[in-house]
Amino acid sequence: MKNATVSVILGVNAQPADLERLSQTAVENDIHLIVILVCELPPIPVGYMGLGEFSAYSLPEGWQADIDRANAALAEQRSKISDYLADQGASAEVRAICGESSGLRTAVARAGLTCDTVIIGDDLRMDDRLFREILQAALFDSSAAVMLNTLSAVEALHPRSVFVAWKAGIPAARAIRAALPVLRTAKDVTLALFDPISTPSHDGENPGSDVAAWLNHQGCTVTVQQYPSSGQEIGAGILKQAKEIAADLIVMGAYDHSRLREMVFGGTTRTLIEQRDRPVLLCH
Repeated sequence: MKNATVSVILGVNAQPADLERLSQTAVENDIHLIVILVCELPPIPVGYMGLGEFSAYSLPEGWQADIDRANAALAEQRSKISDYLADQGASAEVRAICGESSGLRTAVARAGLTCDTVIIGDDLRMDDRLFREILQAALFDSSAAVMLNTLSAVEALHPRSVFVAWKAGIPAARAIRAALPVLRTAKDVTLALFDPISTPSHDGENPGSDVAAWLNHQGCTVTVQQYPSSGQEIGAGILKQAKEIAADLIVMGAYDHSRLREMVFGGTTRTLIEQRDRPVLLCH
């Protein structure tokens, strides 16, 4: 992933040391880092007294002081991380954003419009709701690929082995396009199809051959593998097969089904998002 621009979204608990391996990789591969520190603030708790033109509002005692302390702490954290990345010799800029969740979503979405990849830090998983807000903003409101579980496994940025979970459709095709820089340099790429249907209207008469031909023409070393699910959930099957080949990165389209269906019934995307053992690149 040489000469790429990567946005890294971190929470209030992130430390400069969390970026040690990423900063080294950035220096070696001429990667520009945009680090965005996000801190969610609660809505303003305004209380109203009176009616009409005689009404007034008040804030709870100490609320503004709490907000000022949160902003000060985030500014200090920004300064520490900025100094650390400068000391490492990395090309980087660090931004700090404090606000309500809607404002944080907008900031993440805008960053994703002008970068190649958005990496979401593991520390954000400490707040599951905020993690999902940030993830959905990156996936649905930006044009960049999204990577999870990457800061502690930065070999995912220049993987030797990549496991591509293919299901014919726009999300999977976008994921492959986003991953092309690393697919070209990987030693081997496994193109995996689970329970393919060999008909012209579904996966083609020879499932996976068209995608493999595309990737081969791009200079990738591709092996097509067809796996039976045998009643196993597809997400679990992807993780199992990726582990067996020691893949450094899983590439997959996200939310091929609706978000509501995934939320209610679960699904492959949900399984890959919730797991923390293997780096994954997602596109919608």
